Amino acid sequence: MNRPKRMLVENIAWAREIAHADPQFFPRLAQGQSPKVLWIGCSDSRVPAESITNANPGDLFVHRNIANLFCPSDDNTMSVLEYAVRVLEVDHVIVCGHYGCGGVRASLLPLSNDLPHVNRRIAPLCALGERHRKELDTFTELDARANRLAELNVLEQVRLLRQAPVIADRAAAPLVHGWIFGLHDGLIKVLASGYDQGCAREALPSANADTRETVESAGF
Repeated sequence: MNRPKRMLVENIAWAREIAHADPQFFPRLAQGQSPKVLWIGCSDSRVPAESITNANPGDLFVHRNIANLFCPSDDNTMSVLEYAVRVLEVDHVIVCGHYGCGGVRASLLPLSNDLPHVNRRIAPLCALGERHRKELDTFTELDARANRLAELNVLEQVRLLRQAPVIADRAAAPLVHGWIFGLHDGLIKVLASGYDQGCAREALPSANADTRETVESAGF
């Protein structure tokens, strides 16, 4: 069985299972959406927002792109933010990056002439890497440099989002959080909590910190 056909078969099984467990699930879903969270994440197939947070359809309003970037000049990104904040009136905006991000890693390597659109997309990442070159150069391994830049990238997107007029000018502005997902253990680490209204911090929890302690220390 080819992959698309397998996906359709799995869809039928999924829909039947959900409807059997909760006959009103799909009728409720069809009535409209009222998510409380806008999720800005990476397009990487290993980081599906609903799966890694155990969320249901309708819980998250999701925008994904290479390296979870917020670009104020991009109508695609801004239209999602605008709709989420002004129409859906979400309470939280979460930027979630991940370790082992290919887009972040690519920004630290020579750019490929075969990928002009990707090059333009990750240009802000290249600039961010240059700004933090002194710190990044302290890491001898490329993977370690890329993972640290992935953290710095999340913090940078949090900063940009908090400054965006769509958020800053709203009377009850949504809280902006910065998270990063570990492919190696499946856990999310809090880098910046929206409950701390100060600047996105760069003093990060230890990579080995217990998740519960990390969440509690971030004010959740």
